Amino acid sequence: MIADHQFFATCPKGLESLLLDELKALGAEDVRETIAGVYFSGDIKKAYEVCLWSRLANKILMPLVQERVDTADDLYRVARAIDWTQYLKPNGSLLVDFSGESRSIRNTQFGAVKVKDAIVDCFRDETGERPDVAKRDPDLRVNARLARGKVTIGLDLCGESLHRRGYRKSQGEAPLKENLAAAILMRAGWGTNGAQEALLDPMCGSGTFLIEAAMISADIAPGLMRTGFAFERLLNHDANLWAELREQAQSRKRKGLERELPEIRGYDANLAVIRAAEENITRAGFDDWLRVTRKELREFVKPTHKTLEHGIIVTNPPYGERLGEIEAMKSLYRHLGERLREEFTGWRAAIFTGNPELGKQMGVRAQKKYKLFNGTIASELLLFSIEPQYTVQNRAADVDAPDADSSAPVALSNGAQMLVNRLQKNSKKLKSWRKRSGASCYRLYDADMPEYACAIDVYEGVVDGTNTIRRQVHVQEYQPPRSIDEKAAAERFQEIQAAVPIALDVSPESVSFKQRRRNRGVMQYEKLHEKPMGELLQVQEGNAKLLINLWQYLDSGLFLDHRPLRLRIASETKGKRFLNLFCYTAAASVQAALGGARFTLSVDMSQTYLNWASRNLAMNGLSESRNRLEKADCVKWLKEADQKFDLIMLDPPSFSNSKKMIDVLDVQRDHVSLIDQSMVLLDEGGVLYFSNNLRSFKLDSDALSRYQVEDISAATIDDDFSRNQKIHQCWRITRG
Repeated sequence: MIADHQFFATCPKGLESLLLDELKALGAEDVRETIAGVYFSGDIKKAYEVCLWSRLANKILMPLVQERVDTADDLYRVARAIDWTQYLKPNGSLLVDFSGESRSIRNTQFGAVKVKDAIVDCFRDETGERPDVAKRDPDLRVNARLARGKVTIGLDLCGESLHRRGYRKSQGEAPLKENLAAAILMRAGWGTNGAQEALLDPMCGSGTFLIEAAMISADIAPGLMRTGFAFERLLNHDANLWAELREQAQSRKRKGLERELPEIRGYDANLAVIRAAEENITRAGFDDWLRVTRKELREFVKPTHKTLEHGIIVTNPPYGERLGEIEAMKSLYRHLGERLREEFTGWRAAIFTGNPELGKQMGVRAQKKYKLFNGTIASELLLFSIEPQYTVQNRAADVDAPDADSSAPVALSNGAQMLVNRLQKNSKKLKSWRKRSGASCYRLYDADMPEYACAIDVYEGVVDGTNTIRRQVHVQEYQPPRSIDEKAAAERFQEIQAAVPIALDVSPESVSFKQRRRNRGVMQYEKLHEKPMGELLQVQEGNAKLLINLWQYLDSGLFLDHRPLRLRIASETKGKRFLNLFCYTAAASVQAALGGARFTLSVDMSQTYLNWASRNLAMNGLSESRNRLEKADCVKWLKEADQKFDLIMLDPPSFSNSKKMIDVLDVQRDHVSLIDQSMVLLDEGGVLYFSNNLRSFKLDSDALSRYQVEDISAATIDDDFSRNQKIHQCWRITRG
């Protein structure tokens, strides 16, 4: 191979500066940082060493050519000019990884085929033979990147990403990649504070932090366990040089393990992941050094078998991927903070989270913060010194918690009394509409007074399983703007808590208070509590009986603003086939079935909501043989469905990146394709109702001009939502 060459080491975003320092320490020259990678120069020995020793890189690429390409023929020409016969046998196998696009090269598969054709033609012209394409385990792996009109074509020296060390066959639900775990340890200062510093992980999962920490302490090359690198199959691979480098690494490993390793222990409440961690530790060869134990977080204390004066806690707690999980996660982070303050004064902590706001619940002020990415999730590493001076003494109270003595008389503040007056005024104003419409569930207040930014809904119905009539109230606070002091926001919420029971003449136990805090990029709502709290309510909407739960989930099971649309569907669906996409608890399907629908199909990817929908159907005497529930990603389902319907309700979330979905859903970006695919399923003379709750939403009328599109938003908003006309938008769409 070329004696001195430029290479490119790729890495996750956020690790570039660490990788640059690592490459310098490995003796690389001309080191230059860029986005998601670092350029460096050296001979092939240096490239081998980096592949073997880098704890942070994903790939080591050896660029062969970089040229401007304007057309697909240009791409072919550039690839064809390389003498591929010096790297691969004519009867060998190859794989081309292609990324990027341009006006003439519009997808990666097309670009990869062009480069592959050039390589194959090179062999045909030179030898009369051609290599095969192998998607798995090729002899030659070619990397081609097209960006800003230039293509860079080179060799992938690694094959599998370098983060795959070879020790992790078993893993938990949300494992960190090994190179990200190593980066977190480096940022936390692991290995720089003496050999006797202990490391503990109270939520260790499959043990990645523990193993990476041990490998750093024992001076073990992260690539030593791998079964192979792509460069080993190249024609000009220097096998003797590679064997020498591996033997040197083995020697360093033997010496490292002869030293006394620091105390490294992990704990987790989940027995299954503890078993996975044990398997990984054994596979990594650390079963004589590392220990993992099943233990609840509340039992997390310093090990007692030896005195540990100082150390570091490194962990990646769950952070909640859905709105409802956030409330439960607050308690977990608070409890973690309490454990640190009570048991580990004088230690340090490194907490890695995909929701930095949760870190504020710990009651310890972070000294440093680093922005990192866990896959595509923007995350943060919080570094703490667990010392009294860094303890947050006056943390904001948990505004969701009731007063210690809720039965004590409440002296209302001026603001709370103003809110009482407004609620009573709104109730009087809606009285005639309620009598006329028969609405038993309605919105009473929606941030009418900006100081008290919340939505207040009233539900009147029968307690599930009894004949007891009850009124319950649902209060959801909106996220306070950053300009509002947290303490002031908490005080206002306490005033809301005081005012609502008095204004509506209900007991505090009949009011469900919630804070709606949006977790980045998510529109799925899950359980707030594992155990039921309060009573489930059976309410009436038109002819439908629907089950309401104000206690376990962020939302109640019934979106009140869509009441007019559901009742319209009930009046139009007799004898028709009805499709309910993103059905939630299938209230619209119940209305359609009670309206005489021949058949209903409700699609949602949440089994929780489909179970709820099943109860709604049964409560109304409706069988699931004619009212089918299907668990599926609606985006994927639409692409594959071929059944016809007469009436379709399409009410997607504004945004969703659920793990269950193939791709991210953005209603503004994706609404045209969703409507087009839904219209394919609409039979002649059918109607599609499309609605969403994104306030900034703009319908792409030009892209949908082939249909008859009628904005019926105003007609689908009842009197109780008249103060907020932007609560949703709705269109009636038919074929043109």
